[in-house]
Amino acid sequence: MEPESTVTTCYRHPAVECHVRCVRCDRYICPDCMREAAVGHQCVECVREGARSVRQARTVFGGRISAVPLVTYALIAVNVLVYLAELVRPETVGRFELVAARLVGPDGQYYVADGPVLGVFQVEGVAHGEWERLLTSGFLHLQPIENTFGILHITMNMLVLWQLGRDVEPQLGRVRFLALYLLSVLGGSVLALLLTDPGTASLGASGGIFGLGAASYVMARRLGGDLRDVHRFMAFLLLWLLISARFTSWQGHLGGLLTGAAVTAAYAYAPRGPRRTLVQAGACAAVLVVLLLLTETRVTELTGGAV
Repeated sequence: MEPESTVTTCYRHPAVECHVRCVRCDRYICPDCMREAAVGHQCVECVREGARSVRQARTVFGGRISAVPLVTYALIAVNVLVYLAELVRPETVGRFELVAARLVGPDGQYYVADGPVLGVFQVEGVAHGEWERLLTSGFLHLQPIENTFGILHITMNMLVLWQLGRDVEPQLGRVRFLALYLLSVLGGSVLALLLTDPGTASLGASGGIFGLGAASYVMARRLGGDLRDVHRFMAFLLLWLLISARFTSWQGHLGGLLTGAAVTAAYAYAPRGPRRTLVQAGACAAVLVVLLLLTETRVTELTGGAV
């Protein structure tokens, strides 16, 4: 009688003879299917399954560890592209900058909408249904054609965004960072809407940037350690706020600062555990609701309840 064959083959490649087993599932694997493990070798499927079960490292604030601040780079790219669009089509600014209510005359000039509206005028602004201006204005900057501060405006904002984003985004993670930035932009716009004259127009990324500045301070306080550099930076931001009050929208800066601080505090002090993300998302939603209610209140005040 012939002895029974003891030839073994790979479970993924039946034509390949092999003599090594996966240390997890005990199946035979060929050299192409072997993956080194702490002890012995594992098959491709076990390695994949193990990777799914490994808990990903997260920061103190719940963000996934990431070395590349992709959202920061994307925001800078969007701002620069919008600025180029402004240069090609200057009317883009008038359509998307923040303004509560104004009239556009047949001559293309702007007028404050504080009296009877004649048929030849076009009404525009947040109070007349253009709520998107609350966010779009945060991606616009002064044009060099009309203002010598134009190039300096976007250059300074993008440099600070680049510097802050590289510090804040890796700690918060991409989704939390983007939510923080957009809510800060919105917060700056809402405070400007509440505290400025209806026909006053404003634009710029400063609301979002001041929000990131506040975030860096709250995060540093949460992490502890040497806070001298953070205190110097906050002093710089406050000095910028005071100096710029004469020629920029200090309301937008302050609104972004306060909103960024509130959102980051929710990120930083949410209880750890499986519900942390839910608590943080709920806090962001609450901030958004408050900002929208304040906007609605202002719109009602300006329109008498009829948009």
